[in-house]
Amino acid sequence: MSSTPNAYALSMPDDDPRIAAVAADADAHFEDTVATLVDYLGYPSISCQPDNFDDVRRLAERVRDDVTALGLHNARLLELPDALPVVAAEWLDAGPDAPTVLIYGHLDIQPVERENWHTDPHEGVRSGERLFARGAADDMGGWLSHMAAIAAWFRGTDKLPCNVRLIVEGEEEIGSPNLERFMDAFPVAFDADVMVLTDCENPSTDVPGLTVSLRGLIEVELRCEALGADVHSGLWGGMVPDPALALCQHIAKLVDDDGRLVPGRRPITDEMRSSTSGVPLDDETIRGGAHLVEGVDPLPARGVPPGLWLWRQPSVTVLSTTLPVPGREKNAIRKTASALLSVRLAPDQSAEEMFAALQSAVGGYKPGGVKTTLHMTKAFGSGWLYQPKGPAFDAADRAYVKSWGHKLVRVGVGGSIPFVALFGRRFGDLPLILNGVLDPKSTAHGPNESMHLGVFRKAIAANVYLLDELGRLGKAALQAG
Repeated sequence: MSSTPNAYALSMPDDDPRIAAVAADADAHFEDTVATLVDYLGYPSISCQPDNFDDVRRLAERVRDDVTALGLHNARLLELPDALPVVAAEWLDAGPDAPTVLIYGHLDIQPVERENWHTDPHEGVRSGERLFARGAADDMGGWLSHMAAIAAWFRGTDKLPCNVRLIVEGEEEIGSPNLERFMDAFPVAFDADVMVLTDCENPSTDVPGLTVSLRGLIEVELRCEALGADVHSGLWGGMVPDPALALCQHIAKLVDDDGRLVPGRRPITDEMRSSTSGVPLDDETIRGGAHLVEGVDPLPARGVPPGLWLWRQPSVTVLSTTLPVPGREKNAIRKTASALLSVRLAPDQSAEEMFAALQSAVGGYKPGGVKTTLHMTKAFGSGWLYQPKGPAFDAADRAYVKSWGHKLVRVGVGGSIPFVALFGRRFGDLPLILNGVLDPKSTAHGPNESMHLGVFRKAIAANVYLLDELGRLGKAALQAG
């Protein structure tokens, strides 16, 4: 890993000299923080693969030991049967009048297909302004940016400006199936006045984002049936319905001419437009972030902000079909055909509401007279729509202005993050600040995942200032807000 000191140097604003010194210290130790991140990225902590469970545990033990050395107290692994561990720690010496800030992140990662990577996915490789490795942006860079800020506060002042609790989960990439069990079993570990949840995206490398909405997710199976057995296509083609063609017609009928899902679509309101119109999300950003090939453009916006389509409306993706694959061709009409569809829900949309809309669309259309059935196979989580109000968010804006030169822009995420919906349901009366180090080119969950080092550097500084701003507010002001 090459070292390029000050390649992403920040222009620290004038401030209380003590706080400016802490921020400057964090910046001076940036290369050390990157080196720690590279160490963590060497653990293939893939939570969906049993062969990697030991790697998840080894990394959790390493993080526990590191946060102890950092200065946090009572660092430990929370354990439950049939669950991967959670790292927990705290520092509560700021006193009862200071707010307690919970910082959440996850140390598990998605699996990789090595043949599609340009570098070793489990080795941090620096190239230009980016650090490549699985987990770099999702989410090890996210919560480590907070640890770097905490380390700078301890080095500079031997204390923190507020109380802090840390939770680093090991199962987020499999949908956090046991996180609520941990909340029930260890409620004190989650006791806080404000929560900062990492693992979210910035709309660009120059503009920071505060996530305020997520889409939910269900999977449905669409099945078309017409025959008791496969039949010869020459003998019967043209007089009996073909389930494979009917399936294609059904799927095409679910979307408009642009390819956007029609059932369940939300009426476009002024609130939707205003909440998504100020986000820097143009065709160039979409083209680069989604890796569109030459000659292919983003779907036409039709006078609607792109963020509205991505964050506030449902969408559909074909996950798999039973249609024949190359090497298994035969001149026959198959008796049945089915497809597994992934359906993203609008943030304020329930799984039941969307499924009913799909059933209505499917039930009223029978191409060729085939028998069509639809059933929901999985409901992964509800959407989440949040109104960030109160002094905690003003404090966050001030922190980001100091570090990024820009207030947090309210953005959505088109994906589904079950832990966010869970925190929203359990702790919705608390300020939930969702930040992170992702940007449109991070390629989270895909090959060649990376983190922009300039974003990482600014995120560390923002977290230095955020702890100070929240500490200045005090517990009473936060609770009153």
